[in-house]
Amino acid sequence: MATRKEFITKSLLGSVAVAASGVAPSSAMAMPASSYRKIIGANDKLHIGIAGLGRRLGAYLDPIALKESNVELVYLCDVMQHQREKAVKRFSERLGYSPKGENDIRKVIDDKKIDILVNATPDHWHTPGAIMALKAGKHVYVEKPCSHTMDENEKLVAAASKYDKVVQMGNQQRSSAHTVEVINAIHNGAIGTPFKAIAFYTNARGEVPNQKPAAVPKGLDWELWQGPAPRRAYTDNTWDYNWHWYGWNYGTAEAGNNGTHELDVARWALGVDFPREANVEAYKRHFKEDGWEMYDTMKATFNFADDKIIEWDGRSRSGYDLYNGGRGTIIYGSEGTVFVDRNKYEVYDRSGKMIKSTESGSQEAGTALGGGGDTTTAHMLNFFNTIRGKTTLNAPIDDASISMAMVHYANIAYRINKGFAVDEKSGRIYDREAMNLWSRSYEPGWELDV
Repeated sequence: MATRKEFITKSLLGSVAVAASGVAPSSAMAMPASSYRKIIGANDKLHIGIAGLGRRLGAYLDPIALKESNVELVYLCDVMQHQREKAVKRFSERLGYSPKGENDIRKVIDDKKIDILVNATPDHWHTPGAIMALKAGKHVYVEKPCSHTMDENEKLVAAASKYDKVVQMGNQQRSSAHTVEVINAIHNGAIGTPFKAIAFYTNARGEVPNQKPAAVPKGLDWELWQGPAPRRAYTDNTWDYNWHWYGWNYGTAEAGNNGTHELDVARWALGVDFPREANVEAYKRHFKEDGWEMYDTMKATFNFADDKIIEWDGRSRSGYDLYNGGRGTIIYGSEGTVFVDRNKYEVYDRSGKMIKSTESGSQEAGTALGGGGDTTTAHMLNFFNTIRGKTTLNAPIDDASISMAMVHYANIAYRINKGFAVDEKSGRIYDREAMNLWSRSYEPGWELDV
């Protein structure tokens, strides 16, 4: 008999497919065989390698273990030995067979048996690892942020097109049944004309150690961890998680770490692409003498055509609950308002009266480190089934990269301490100082070549 988790997961997958298609269940199942892409046989097993075995790892257990996924996990790859060994043990117990542990992502990519790279490495590895995999003929599921700079953003989209492979970013709320439902309702006029969205993230992260020279931890391949980034000596607390806050060689700050998700929902709800202008108010407000090297508090404003606005309110180290939830999106329309997060949505009329609410029953993680749950499972199943030609991506990389661009605009505006205009058709920035941060420096020999 199916467990409750399996029942919820299968129900969610079905409801996402129907909600996204906008058709009745009977016709949703009537996709003709001629529509299959035939990239791989519709019933063939897909072989997977996962690179990056940190806090996100648990999110992949369910989608890989599901029988209907019909996948085989071949590699678990990480540059830290104990993390790799722990992951192999965990997956072996769940799957009933033992994936191979591997230190070097390049060996995973070079294996001709591998169909898919799941790229959950640190941010600075996302685009380089994805492009390496695409050039080797692999499909790629790349966690957010899909790129480290706007230049990488463009190159990843170009590579997906050039090598004709399926690339999906881990913006899993695109596969959330209740979110799909309420976004469709907004697009069908449920709150009139949507004109503004506030995307928010609130957390109470603590003090971060100041960096100091240290020996490379036992079992860590520091050279390969740095990969495309310029070389430097190791400092303690860097490899595991605090690289997010230790400068710009590795991370994309909180906007890239969490803002990607909510900004994507906001843009989806308003039906907008590139903004016309980006402005930011961002500072380090907490623990002024600690090792956190960029803003921990940001208010970013993006102006679009037709007087539409998206605001990003990111407060990493102040836990005051301004929006009645740790993360989510509020969408304002001419006739009402919607609140949506990973577990529910609420619809209000213009007077502020709630007229509809839905609790999804999803177990997707919110602000806690790690993540994973029913929505991630649905997102990965959508990815697998698109490779087989049975459906289309919920978050194709050419669209996801536009949401990613908003993160880069926010970070660039913070770093140059001023806002700027954007070409709403191309996404290019008019400001010369801002364009100096369009790309980044790479370690010689690691430059990106599509």
